[in-house]
Amino acid sequence: MASVQQNKIIDVTPKAAEKVTEFMKQEGKDNLYLRVYVTGGGCSGLSYGMGFEENPDEDDVVLEQNNVKVLIDNYSQKYLKGAVVDYIESLMGSGFKITNPNVTKSCSCGHSFSTE
Repeated sequence: MASVQQNKIIDVTPKAAEKVTEFMKQEGKDNLYLRVYVTGGGCSGLSYGMGFEENPDEDDVVLEQNNVKVLIDNYSQKYLKGAVVDYIESLMGSGFKITNPNVTKSCSCGHSFSTE
């Protein structure tokens, strides 16, 4: 059974929450969860992922920030603790950016990282 977490594992900025809500509306649903996760892969060993889910899994922690419900699985929690999810808009492009204090090295493209 998913557990509701009172302590923040991650922080979702108001701008990121606004974009998540906008994308949910584009999907035609406003009651989705945002899953933020870490998976093995990439040149540095780990990669981030994000996507929408309709329901939490049994091992998920459920957070709510800025009116967005966030799911984090048990595996990803230790890698994401203290991370900030933001949405950046610039001339070079726009998208979600995760700033993670646990990262010790990342690849030059910025898509994968390591915590060791």
